[in-house]
Amino acid sequence: MFKYCTNNRLCNPSVVTTIVICMIIVVIGLSCRTPFIQSEKTISLPHTDEYSDEDLYIQQHFDTPTTVPADMKLHGTLIISLEDAVFMALENNRSLQVERIRPVIAGTFEMLERGAFDPVLFWEADAIRERTERFPDELDEPISDFREQLWNRAGMHQFLPSGTEIELGISHRTIDSDRVDLTQHAMRAGLSVTQSLLRGRGMEVNLAEVRRARLDMLASEFELRSFAEALIAEVETSYWDYVRAMREIDIFEESLEFAKRQLQATRDRIELGEIAAAEITAAETEVALRNQALIDARSDKEILRLRLIRLLSPDSFDEGWDLEIEVPDEHDQPNLELDELIHHVQAARAWRSEIHESLLQLENRNIEVIQTRNGLLPKLDFFVTLGKTGFADSFGDAVRNIDGDGYDVMAGIRAEYALSNRQARASHIGARASRRQAEESIRNLMQLIELDVRTAYTEAVRSKKQVSASAATRRLQEEVLRTEMEKFETGLSTVLDVALVQRDLLAANIDEAGAIIDFRKALVDLYRLEGTLMARRGIGGPGEWNLPPWGE
Repeated sequence: MFKYCTNNRLCNPSVVTTIVICMIIVVIGLSCRTPFIQSEKTISLPHTDEYSDEDLYIQQHFDTPTTVPADMKLHGTLIISLEDAVFMALENNRSLQVERIRPVIAGTFEMLERGAFDPVLFWEADAIRERTERFPDELDEPISDFREQLWNRAGMHQFLPSGTEIELGISHRTIDSDRVDLTQHAMRAGLSVTQSLLRGRGMEVNLAEVRRARLDMLASEFELRSFAEALIAEVETSYWDYVRAMREIDIFEESLEFAKRQLQATRDRIELGEIAAAEITAAETEVALRNQALIDARSDKEILRLRLIRLLSPDSFDEGWDLEIEVPDEHDQPNLELDELIHHVQAARAWRSEIHESLLQLENRNIEVIQTRNGLLPKLDFFVTLGKTGFADSFGDAVRNIDGDGYDVMAGIRAEYALSNRQARASHIGARASRRQAEESIRNLMQLIELDVRTAYTEAVRSKKQVSASAATRRLQEEVLRTEMEKFETGLSTVLDVALVQRDLLAANIDEAGAIIDFRKALVDLYRLEGTLMARRGIGGPGEWNLPPWGE
């Protein structure tokens, strides 16, 4: 460290004054904004600075209708389409409301980290009163000195992302002493700058925690998107299960009516003496079985109704859990054409939220490596202090004299290094290992996602083939039943034979209705696993800043 106050050009009072003014301007300019620096090039990030509470909420908003159309409600019954069910769930589902808050909470950590670079105003004051005694050799009695000092100091200090610590301050000091008749005033304006030269230098290092907090917040957006897609898939699956349950009830009711007609026909033929009385048992058994199946189907429908209301949130309706739900009788036939498997795999690589979240975590590990690598360097700081001081016997004169000849300049270097530096080296080794682990995790995730997509695609292909196969089976079973009825009318078949064929037709009808539903559900699952379900439904949401435009 060195200090100098000679009469060369650098120490000229006007030069010092100019330097102080210029550095004040630099401090004000740097303190106006804390920049955000991107390191590496793993992914692109949205170019935004700080988020307000309102901005954070808007980012988690889904582009859906916010109210239920009036014509959807009729006498305590909700008549709802698939699209309306999805939109209502995104607006009202309680689990989603909980998840939507997580990115808001995560966003506050970035604000906390940015707070380290906020300018800080300070003020301090103290008073000193002291009395000392001196014993001069020429005097026998001690000489007593009394001094009273008041000191006030105010200013601002700030740590900048460049690794620069700046302090700008002004101080006023008054001294009363019994050795001087007048009160002395000293007014000083000063600027102190400390710059890290090795460890702690540069925006890439000092903004690392800000960037990591930003990445965590963005990762939480993809977590929310993944949750929303899972919710949409659950709503659509529950909706189609409810449609199937209603269709099965219709099938069982038709089957029960057929069994009742068959029972009556059997009684009539027994009375006419055409068949034995023992045949009535098989007909009555068939009616009982149909009634038993109908009870189970109605119970399954009620359970699915409650599950669907839970997804839509019962608090959204005046009827609550007692709300009845009806779906349109007619639904558009699903498109039975499937894209090639490779297209679905490529879509998953571009759209799956888990991949983007993992890439953000990898970026976090890269930043951690940068931090720990910088921590291996020794601490080396350069500092400089500039000041102008005015002296007078009054406060006003001291302020006016601050532009006088009084000044001080101090500059120096500080160095620090831990022998063996084991803590820093261990942190850097751990950071590099974590980055390698994150890279391997992404490769593993890509394999698992491709497995999911290929498995879902296989199921979709199977379900697609079952649609036509089940329809063919139903048509054949209808022909078998017609033939068996003709045989029964001519006495070549029994009531039990007809009942068995009717059971086969009932199963075929249920399989046909279920095959179309299963294919719809298989598509939903495939789109969810490739991460395109929201985009295919035209729903905007969080995380779109790093997703490709849909359809390209």
